[in-house]
Amino acid sequence: MIHLDTNLLIDLVTIGSPSLSVIRKWLENGEKLAVSAIAWSEFLNGPHTKPQKDAVHAILEGRIADFTAKEAEQASRLFHYTGRKRGSHFDCMIAACAMSKDVQVATRNISDFEKFVPYGLKLLAVETVATP
Repeated sequence: MIHLDTNLLIDLVTIGSPSLSVIRKWLENGEKLAVSAIAWSEFLNGPHTKPQKDAVHAILEGRIADFTAKEAEQASRLFHYTGRKRGSHFDCMIAACAMSKDVQVATRNISDFEKFVPYGLKLLAVETVATP
């Protein structure tokens, strides 16, 4: 199981995104994809069409992990451990959700998440090169 960060959800509906080939390989290899309710909420902010939203939901097969009090407490710890940086709280929440499920979080925003690795996050860095 791999939890996707919001940027990869957006890539799923972005024509020509180089991340699509990476995600396609995961699916072809039988990997199950999921997201935290936090990343799903960020994705729903759009812009995208209802058919695009429905297509992403189908790829996830409905695997949207709840954000509970347990994850809230972990997110708060991550926020404090990593210097209480303005704008980082959503990343703390996404990381906490993946950590509670003991799964990797996949992202292109590596620098936003690598600071959580010492605290137990399993990070799957997605580095893509745009094709001409």
